[in-house]
Amino acid sequence: MSVTLRIASWNINSVRARLDLVARFLKEYAPDVLCLQEIKAANGDFPAAFFAEHGYTHMQLRGQRMHHGVAILSRVELTEADSHDWQGNDEARHVGATLPGGIRLENVYIPAGGDIPDARLNPKFGQKLDYYDRMTRWSEKLRRPTILLGDFNIAPLPCDVWNHKHMLKVVSHTPVEVEKMEQLRQSHGWVDLGRVAIPAPERQFTWWSYRAKDWQVTDRGLRLDHIWLSPELAGTHIDYQVLEDVRGWDKPSDHAPIIASFNW
Repeated sequence: MSVTLRIASWNINSVRARLDLVARFLKEYAPDVLCLQEIKAANGDFPAAFFAEHGYTHMQLRGQRMHHGVAILSRVELTEADSHDWQGNDEARHVGATLPGGIRLENVYIPAGGDIPDARLNPKFGQKLDYYDRMTRWSEKLRRPTILLGDFNIAPLPCDVWNHKHMLKVVSHTPVEVEKMEQLRQSHGWVDLGRVAIPAPERQFTWWSYRAKDWQVTDRGLRLDHIWLSPELAGTHIDYQVLEDVRGWDKPSDHAPIIASFNW
């Protein structure tokens, strides 16, 4: 029996503040599974009834008050839920579950890393690098077909940022971060679906700063949000999109959702 699922990932930047946007998104794009990052709500404060009313009755939450938090909302059954503390300080940055067909789905919100790209001067940057190291050790041991997605907070390729030369010294595109991300990718042979579907050097951004009111005109974007696949899932996608129009909705997140359909 084949399974076809449409899966979306979105750093929502406070789910309770953007329920109107989420309702519109669910109506217009109708994913089977929605993975949210930065929900900014503890489990008990999460709007579970809202999602249930929209048909997303299967939920796996790793919430946190005010900051961080991740969630998987699904119209199909989820099993074997778990959460890893790759941050090493109990921040709510990962939740995983098994999809129909036995495919693992891992939803992550990797730390941004602060403003200074030096772990000696900026502990947050060191925490980000450590997070990648812990994920890499986990990834090396994977034996199940897995979809790893979410806000990775690194734009790895020169064409993943609006200006490669300018961004080399800016957190999210520094060489040390890109190297850590590549180590993670190689540890499992992950397939970067975003660059399979939209090959480099074609433009592809998922984030634009709130500081630029004319974000579409200046287009100073970064590709921070990703969908990675285990090697055995390569070729199982039917489509993939960055939904830039959502970034232009009223009171949006600074991230655009990414969405893909799969058949396995």
